[in-house]
Amino acid sequence: MLIKKLSALNKPLLVLTFALLAYGFYAIYSATWMRDTHFTRSQFYWLLLCLPIFFTISFIDYRWVRLGAIPLYLLSLLGLLSVLLFGVKVYGARSWLNLGFCHFQPSELAIIAGIMVLALYLSSYEHLSPLIRIGVCGAIVGIPWLLVLVQPNLGGAIVWLPLFFAMLYIGNVPGRYLLTLLLLGVSLIPVMVNFGMKPYQRDRIAVFLDPSLDPQGAGWNINQSLNAIGSGGFLGKGFKASNTLNELGYLPSTIVHNDFIFSVLGEQHGFFGGFLLITTFMFFILSGLFIAFKANDTFGRLLAIGIVTLLFTHVFMNIGMTIGVTPITGLPLPLVSYGGSFLLIAMLSLGLLQSIWIHRKLVY
Repeated sequence: MLIKKLSALNKPLLVLTFALLAYGFYAIYSATWMRDTHFTRSQFYWLLLCLPIFFTISFIDYRWVRLGAIPLYLLSLLGLLSVLLFGVKVYGARSWLNLGFCHFQPSELAIIAGIMVLALYLSSYEHLSPLIRIGVCGAIVGIPWLLVLVQPNLGGAIVWLPLFFAMLYIGNVPGRYLLTLLLLGVSLIPVMVNFGMKPYQRDRIAVFLDPSLDPQGAGWNINQSLNAIGSGGFLGKGFKASNTLNELGYLPSTIVHNDFIFSVLGEQHGFFGGFLLITTFMFFILSGLFIAFKANDTFGRLLAIGIVTLLFTHVFMNIGMTIGVTPITGLPLPLVSYGGSFLLIAMLSLGLLQSIWIHRKLVY
């Protein structure tokens, strides 16, 4: 049975997953070799932990998630509350728990747990009115969203919004309700910017709209990222090229291996390298969508759509912030950026996608 399930894995998604993981090790090393290589080793140790989890989740029928969704969701809320009380403050946000042997970000666990609970609810109560379903889903998302927002973790809060709308749409909530909700949310953006954000977060929004506003302060990172990517030209400067902006310290050394990993890759491999990476991610996301629409039950389809939306949002926001398309939010690039806790959540999510594919012909 195990060999049969191993052979039944979705091959395109599997190949793309391991291709991105391999490229991630190269990317992390190429971003940090001139200063410290322990990030590459640390990522490797995390991968050793993640691989058994990935294959175990892949081979277990995803329908068992129904039993663990609510307990995991409650555990994640406890983690978010613990962060507010005992969390470690990094770059202005109290988002991490110090577990002794590592730092863990409960907001990442909360979002995969939230996807599970949304999928469970929307697939179990399809007969209820759209307003009731929106209200309950709003509460499911709203509680962890507010706890993440007050950390304050703007990037972690933003991720919830597209998956909320995507899952409601796939959950057969009429589009007119979603459009009304979207317009209401857009109308509240000025209020949120003025009263719900810290000054440094408002500065990020300002320099996103006009990078020339504070080139030596809040606009430094985005301007240097644009300079690095632009200086790569079509083919880039090459691996370990001398006098790169990263090597000279113009890119932020504390986060260049996670938030600004695409800036390093753009400088080293130019437009062509960036295009190949984005194309790889495009097929990666399309493979996930293919699995979602091949699922034979609503729960599996919703679960897959939530996971794909989560991964797509990270890809879009991470690459977007390095080229000035989106504000700087601190979201990692899936499987490529350094970060153990997000790698764990990403591999768990990909294991669920594989499980949906493997068990798609079993209907209970």
